[in-house]
Amino acid sequence: MTYRTIRFDLSDDVATITLNRPDRMNALTPLVLEEASTAIDQALGDGARALMLTGEGRAFCSGADLVPDEYGYAGLPDDLGELLDSHYHPFIRKLAGLDIPVVSAINGPAVGAGMGLALTADLTVMARSAYLLLAFVNIGLVPDAGVTWLIAKGAGRAQAMEMALLGDRISAEDARAIGLINRVVDDMAVLEEARGLALRLARGPTVAIGMIRKQVAAALNHTLDETLDAECRNQSRAGRSQDFREAIAAFGEKRKPIFKGR
Repeated sequence: MTYRTIRFDLSDDVATITLNRPDRMNALTPLVLEEASTAIDQALGDGARALMLTGEGRAFCSGADLVPDEYGYAGLPDDLGELLDSHYHPFIRKLAGLDIPVVSAINGPAVGAGMGLALTADLTVMARSAYLLLAFVNIGLVPDAGVTWLIAKGAGRAQAMEMALLGDRISAEDARAIGLINRVVDDMAVLEEARGLALRLARGPTVAIGMIRKQVAAALNHTLDETLDAECRNQSRAGRSQDFREAIAAFGEKRKPIFKGR
């Protein structure tokens, strides 16, 4: 595939999607989301067992692009809700519904909807100089791309209100302290650290990992009984996987298991 606004790479079972509009701080347009969605389909078709998201240049993503571009984007439409319904939210749902784990390498500012993309990942690695910014209130809009849910669930109501109402930057260290991201590393190490996590996940029992990511997300809203039922269903499936049989064999043979994701 040839892409105009992203880069796609697949190696060692890890697919990497890089937002590639560095002159616009990787701002989002419908084309960016369409190409990223196609790249996910390509990754799955090619057998990827983990996905990594990052941005080119000095930013992860500055949120929605506000001005036209050379690919026919005319800027934001009058009905922003329709744009969310047709492009932004389907992409967030697609990421959340994947059967492979997602790692984000937050190499620079993750702003607005870009913050939603970054935090939808299962594991997040953030450059020390990067920041998160829920900028919607600063331009008279409301949070979208899932960030309302992500922040409220990850950091709690008080933090979600402060970020949404005040629109202030959150540093990498503060983002980790309040539970929004997993790791903070030096700027030059963010891609290596994130790829290392993605490789580790890709070499793991990805059938179980795919269920784990959805099981944890569901547990944020489910009752204990509903969660126990989900665990039962998922454990039945995991217990029949080749990876589980390999793990049992490896235990008996006193060696490390070699997982195939089946």
